[in-house]
Amino acid sequence: MIPLLHDFTDATILVFGGGPVGARKARRFAREADVIVVSPEFSDADFGGAERCRAAPDPDDVPDWIERTAPALTVAATDDDAVNDAVVAAAQERGILVNRADRAGGREPGSVVVPATVREDPVVVSVATGGTAPALSKYLRQELEATLDGAGAMATLCGELRAELKARDVAPARRRELVTDVVNSPAVWTALRNGDPNTRQVIEDVLGEKLPSAGDRS
Repeated sequence: MIPLLHDFTDATILVFGGGPVGARKARRFAREADVIVVSPEFSDADFGGAERCRAAPDPDDVPDWIERTAPALTVAATDDDAVNDAVVAAAQERGILVNRADRAGGREPGSVVVPATVREDPVVVSVATGGTAPALSKYLRQELEATLDGAGAMATLCGELRAELKARDVAPARRRELVTDVVNSPAVWTALRNGDPNTRQVIEDVLGEKLPSAGDRS
């Protein structure tokens, strides 16, 4: 499977199943999309603000739910194999992404797997083991959380630095060198992880040079 990042802004995600797995999926997606959960009962109190529809669709009802909600992604998370099969089949017939939560490995072509994810906006890192070792995914995610501390701030800083260097007509090769120096600097990482807001001064100290001002170019 090829890892991809997908923007679900303003999209609908339809989850079949109100158990712990369905709740976890709903919480995960509700941060980024409109989520509808369909289930005869809801065993978890927290569905991340998703809309809950109390219903017990049988396999023949699944296509109608998909037609009515027009989801960008469907999640099959019930304890009924026949319903989950129907969710996958209906989604595939309509070219809709589908995540089958009750199956690890041997997935149908076009399936979506939701990996373990570490987020340090705008940096996102995901880990998947092909469904063979969920415990390993969880372990690696926890390890990455420590490693990525400050990565979001670094990415933001690099974006601002690149934009300023370009605005000051610094040559592309030199821009790359300067940004690489910043990324490789332990001092900058330490400053960012400590919440130091004076990033410009930190950069100038690390690089050992003063960036030219707009007036210097005239």
